Amino acid sequence: MTTGHLSPPSGPVEPGGFDFQRYAWFTRLGAVGYTRNPVLGAAPALAGRAGLAIFRLRMAASARIQSVLPGDVGGFATAITTGDRSAMSQTGLNNLRASNLAHLLAISGLHMGLLSAVVFGALRTSLCLIPWVALHWPTRSIAAVGAMMAAGVYLALSGGNVATERAFIMVLVALGALVIGRRALTLRAVAIAAIIVLSLRPEALTGPGFQMSFAATTALVAVFGWLRDAGRSLGPRWLAPVTATFLSSAVAGLFTAPVGAAHFNTIAHYGLVANLLSVPLMGLMVMPAAVAALVLAPFGLDNLAFWVMGIGLRWILGVADFITQIDNSQSHVKGPGPWVLPLLAMGFLWLLLWQGKLRYAGLAMVLTGFVLWGRTERPALLIADNGSIVGLMTPKGRVLSKPKGAGFIALNWLENDGDNADQAKAAAGWPNRKKLAGKEIVHLSGKRALAQFGICDGGQIVVSSTVIEPPWKGGCDVFDPNRLGTTGAVALFVANDQLHMRTARQMTGTRLWTHWPDAKLQ
Repeated sequence: MTTGHLSPPSGPVEPGGFDFQRYAWFTRLGAVGYTRNPVLGAAPALAGRAGLAIFRLRMAASARIQSVLPGDVGGFATAITTGDRSAMSQTGLNNLRASNLAHLLAISGLHMGLLSAVVFGALRTSLCLIPWVALHWPTRSIAAVGAMMAAGVYLALSGGNVATERAFIMVLVALGALVIGRRALTLRAVAIAAIIVLSLRPEALTGPGFQMSFAATTALVAVFGWLRDAGRSLGPRWLAPVTATFLSSAVAGLFTAPVGAAHFNTIAHYGLVANLLSVPLMGLMVMPAAVAALVLAPFGLDNLAFWVMGIGLRWILGVADFITQIDNSQSHVKGPGPWVLPLLAMGFLWLLLWQGKLRYAGLAMVLTGFVLWGRTERPALLIADNGSIVGLMTPKGRVLSKPKGAGFIALNWLENDGDNADQAKAAAGWPNRKKLAGKEIVHLSGKRALAQFGICDGGQIVVSSTVIEPPWKGGCDVFDPNRLGTTGAVALFVANDQLHMRTARQMTGTRLWTHWPDAKLQ
């Protein structure tokens, strides 16, 4: 038993921003909160004895790996095998994120595909070593079924999060094609996998995970399909796997970079280099060693496999650390408008799917998307949904009304502006008299500031974190908790010396996951 503070999931920090209420609804998260006392669950919240047994197996595997590979290397190993990231240090996580290698931590299509490929190749090679079996048995189909089973075990062992489930479905479709004698890597297979994923989780369409996974997969299948149909070689047979791995990293990085920048507002300048130096080792050393460790573990011979795995992971962590130490290795970009990503997606798909010279029309769509992205207008004034902080855009960037407090909101505003300044630095530029379209901006934080302010003169925009009683308002444009409770976060734009308001409520509408007062679903 414990005591804590619970509150409903919050809405977007700005109109059109990430909607945590929507995310919480689809993940069945009813409240968020905190406690000052430690919380210890009596038992894992898992259904049935099978779930508890799998959980214990995952924790035992994590403990075993960390006993052989201590530190961040062991934490990395458990993250990609059991989905347990608890042993990773914050420094290690930050380095992987800053170098654009954080995707290697999440068990997704890369890991599931590599593991399935290793198992498929090992099984088929083993079967083909027996001449009679190779001649009389459908070795490819048998190996594909075995790889499916291995992928299922990996799904259970990794905890079965949304990204892993999506990767599992994609692998099942590809291996299922092999079982029935079809090509595994075709755009039709990608389309079938996307339809299945969206049928199960339609809300995933707007998320970065779905978009980046299928952007990379579609690009890889299209590029390698073109190489195959054109009869292009990847070099000598012994070098082809290495060349394919490097090419895969380059193609996936190129096509996922715009999606990542749009959702996370960052560009790792050396991210492609980091991936070229790391992903091949993940495919050629780390994942094969992980499969070998799983096979050898019942015999107590997994130490050697973990040792090999550790060599690859140390290299990847070293690359991440080296890239992070480079000056200006990362920059921020402003968030795109609502039509930018759809236009980029349409352009890239047109370029990949169309035949003949007409396919290059997709480049025009892509260029148009990037031009619109660059011309995206950021709000002149942002107001938090509780009135706790205000952000005013100036020629030198956005300035904030206070240096501390509402840090999550402040960080998101600055990131969406493409500004790498921290809250304290942005607050240092807050002027004594702030005007927007001829109106003075006043932010009242707390009851004391409200009591000291007095009466407004009608030419002010007053934002207060405490409720302002109606007789006091005068002719001011007031944003207090009562008003903001019906609008959510507010963005003000200036056009022709006139202020135009956009609210979070206007952008999200009335949905099952919103909590607008007196709102009714139509």
